[in-house]
Amino acid sequence: MSNKEIQMISELRVAVQTIKTAILQSQARAVKGVNQEQLALYYGVGRYISENTRNQKWGSGAIETISLRLRQELPGLRGFGVSSLKNMRLFYETWNVIEPNSPIAIGELENQASVSPDNDDSIDSQGNIIRQLQLANLQDFPLVEFLSISFTHHIRILENTKDTDERLFYIRYCHNYKPTTDELPGIIKQQDLYHHQGNMPNNFLATLPDYKQAYRAIQMFKDEYLLDYINVEELGMHDEEVDERVIESNIVHNVKNFIMTFGRGFTFIGNQVHFDKLGHDHWIDLLFYNRDLRRTVVFELKRGNFKVAYLAQLSSYLRILNDDDRRDGEEAPIGIILCKKADKAYVEYIMQDFRQPMGVATYKTADEMEPELLKVLPPKEELQRIYEEGSNKDGDKEGSED
Repeated sequence: MSNKEIQMISELRVAVQTIKTAILQSQARAVKGVNQEQLALYYGVGRYISENTRNQKWGSGAIETISLRLRQELPGLRGFGVSSLKNMRLFYETWNVIEPNSPIAIGELENQASVSPDNDDSIDSQGNIIRQLQLANLQDFPLVEFLSISFTHHIRILENTKDTDERLFYIRYCHNYKPTTDELPGIIKQQDLYHHQGNMPNNFLATLPDYKQAYRAIQMFKDEYLLDYINVEELGMHDEEVDERVIESNIVHNVKNFIMTFGRGFTFIGNQVHFDKLGHDHWIDLLFYNRDLRRTVVFELKRGNFKVAYLAQLSSYLRILNDDDRRDGEEAPIGIILCKKADKAYVEYIMQDFRQPMGVATYKTADEMEPELLKVLPPKEELQRIYEEGSNKDGDKEGSED
């Protein structure tokens, strides 16, 4: 065996003992259920592996050897397979910008080469280095949100996004809405919340006197939504008015999904909400209340393409709600037209003469998704099973509270 091979074996033994010590120390604290501790451990392990693999110090096969030895020395250990260790490296290399001046990142790791394989005190010290995560006080960095979501959520975000702003957007989303790690890739790729956020044609800046509220409303709604729970087999068999009731019925049946699609703070009031004004009947398709905006929100559903008449209809509903339904402490209601297609430039042009706050968004159903996205979705029967299981769990929870 060559001197180089002997040196390699010695260094990998140090690596195994170092990571093993860090794991044991982290597990002792993780009993308290602190997610931050796990992220700090994985970040530190990722840094340690990155520092020693990117410069080719360890050579090929090192991560595989470390993973095998860790599982041998810590029977029952989970989460430190080869792919997991590589994900830890990815996690560190993506986010090491959050601690650019960390003495650990710059200085202390430089001393690791001098650690003796037989020096347990030095190995224990290295374990402390691995566990630490020094976060800089970066302006506008969502520190609380970053530390609140699981490592697997972080990896799903890294696997499906391309830049820092998009990643931070989905970190905040995970913190606020708690999607599962199975749901998250679909939310990123299919709904594409980040790129559609704030692009809906609207007149909020012109009609909402508080500009902060106006910008909040602009950011709350997207220009396009994926309503993949609509039963498309029922559409196209009737006239537009009947089809709109089919869409409405599907939304009401999946109202939790609809609320999550539109965002935070929505409470469902009802569908086909009736108002009698001066002897004339008015029926609002979907009526919600949003706590963040302190306003009722009207959604009018249209099967076809955008028509100017839709804005006139929505404007009349908003006028009636403002005069007859608005309560003390509430702001004026806003309305959204949900239709199949809309020319954004034309909508914005026409909307200039309407004094009620409103916007126009479009939607897609599951049959209109890109073929490559459809391939990654479970079969329709599996989606139905998941939905029914979720509904049953919710029912059990409600029953247990009585």
